[in-house]
Amino acid sequence: FSTAITITEQPVSVSVPVGYSFMLRCRAQGCTSLQYQWFCQYQSDCRLIPGATNQDLPIIAEQTQLYTCRVNDLHRNVVFSDWVKVEVHQCVARGLPPRLWRGEPVIVLNPSEQRVEVGQPLQLQCAAMGVPAPSYQWYRNGNLVEQQKRKKLWITHAKVSDSGTYLCCASNSHGEHWTNAVDVHVGEQSQPTSFCCTSPDVRQRNLVSGGKIALLVGNNRYQHHPNLMAPMRDVFELSRLLEHLGFQVVSLLD
Repeated sequence: FSTAITITEQPVSVSVPVGYSFMLRCRAQGCTSLQYQWFCQYQSDCRLIPGATNQDLPIIAEQTQLYTCRVNDLHRNVVFSDWVKVEVHQCVARGLPPRLWRGEPVIVLNPSEQRVEVGQPLQLQCAAMGVPAPSYQWYRNGNLVEQQKRKKLWITHAKVSDSGTYLCCASNSHGEHWTNAVDVHVGEQSQPTSFCCTSPDVRQRNLVSGGKIALLVGNNRYQHHPNLMAPMRDVFELSRLLEHLGFQVVSLLD
């Protein structure tokens, strides 16, 4: 005979637009009837939510907070659910009113181009909405960057080899979306033969340098069609292949 309480469904973190209405859910099993009580924490202030004694906690997103649910039985056994984060974005993405949004990842902050000196810190940042909250993975030149699985990519001491084209994938159970690709330049280096999103004057200087030239265009954004991921990856892979064949590659996105 056991009086232990087991949580069978943990609440999940979400990243939502301001004003979005949703439910946090907690489910538990025990040998007696169970009682639920929700708590929230903003900054260092943790407080009980009055009247929040059901398995589901209705929320209208106003500010970023942490939440947990306490479950107890008639034998004074108590367990707490995982702490989950409700991240609230004050700027709703254009064309995505909260009432029509279905929880798929939506990029709300793209990284920006960086130029840093060798040995200095390198930081790229992105953000996405999603229910559940998206997970993140950064890529450089089409290759996965190990250990960079947060909204912020952080390299303490940048090396010349850290230069390249970066982008991040935000994914949850509904799908995945990718940020814009941005160039990162570390220290003094020669003009690369393969580049993306560079200025017209730089592209012109490379085109007049002679030799075999390959132009790759990966269109990732469509007005009346969901974004496609394959063109972006294909541009990176084909650029590498053509460079090995002696081509000067101009790779463009969107």
